Amino acid sequence: MIIHFLSCLITGFDAIGETKITSDASWGCMLRSSQMLVAQALLFHRLGRSWRKPSQKPFDLAYIEILHQFGDSEASAFSIHNLVEAGKNYGLAAGSWVGPYAMCRSWESLARSKREEIDLECQLLPMAVYVVSGDEDGERGGAPVVCIEDASRHCFEFSRHQADWTPILLLVPLVLGLDKVNPRYIPSLQATFTFPQCLGILGGKPGASTYIVGIQEENVFYLDPHDVQPVVNLSTENLEADTSSYHCNIIRYIPLESLDPSLAIGFFCRDKDDFDDFCFRASKLADESNGAPLFTVAQTHSVFKPINHGDTMANAGGDRMDDSVRVLPTGDVDGNSHEDDWQFL
Repeated sequence: MIIHFLSCLITGFDAIGETKITSDASWGCMLRSSQMLVAQALLFHRLGRSWRKPSQKPFDLAYIEILHQFGDSEASAFSIHNLVEAGKNYGLAAGSWVGPYAMCRSWESLARSKREEIDLECQLLPMAVYVVSGDEDGERGGAPVVCIEDASRHCFEFSRHQADWTPILLLVPLVLGLDKVNPRYIPSLQATFTFPQCLGILGGKPGASTYIVGIQEENVFYLDPHDVQPVVNLSTENLEADTSSYHCNIIRYIPLESLDPSLAIGFFCRDKDDFDDFCFRASKLADESNGAPLFTVAQTHSVFKPINHGDTMANAGGDRMDDSVRVLPTGDVDGNSHEDDWQFL
């Protein structure tokens, strides 16, 4: 099982900006869910998809450095403080709940600001960030389009015109229905978890965001940020720090059909070959969506015909859950066991 970073609602941190707010309880779950997803991209990039948290200390320096970046102070690059500041233009404000689209744009803005502050070789988020939308505003109808030219441009700009391609984080905000997810989209949502590039989903029940990391038939598995914890800020010099509060051995699940239809999917592509593989899988999935694609792939904005996926590619397999993780249902008081195979990031 892949180790996932857990970001929870926190109390007792320094006030955000000029406010007197020192806790994100009751309003910060979308920000915390997004921190988990971006931290997962960093873990994959710096330590590899096969990395597991060591059972003994000292820990890897890269692991501690990643956790440090998500501390709850302005000194940590990807803190809730800096996210709120970066997302002001998208309605992000301390004390107010925010949706997936604004959250994705806030990460794009924060990544851009940090990129401008730091030399290229010292980037804290060493990847381009591409928010995939159906048009320039990302708010009108139609399936979002992964434009290959746009992805290439984002990589070129991230590298400061030094490389044609870099690692890239794709964030795809979606609205898949009115009050609930339209059943036509469910097969495609399930299939995205077979993509080796998939980081998971920002979503949950209305007004209660979670980080969805796996799926089994009609259920999704998620990490819940709603348990309020005291503030913890790690020093990068302490490789034997207690990091238990950054992880969780309980995974909950809810029926896929009960998800809020407003959500966002994340994908991380390590290099150009990985991105090409992602486009191949995404195009194939769109072809098989019976007219209801989550998103499509096109070479340029002027070409609206989706790219043909060509020959069939075998689906990527998932990891299995180990015995150290407990799976708890939401709304299943009988504790019924489910022995079917399931897909987990």
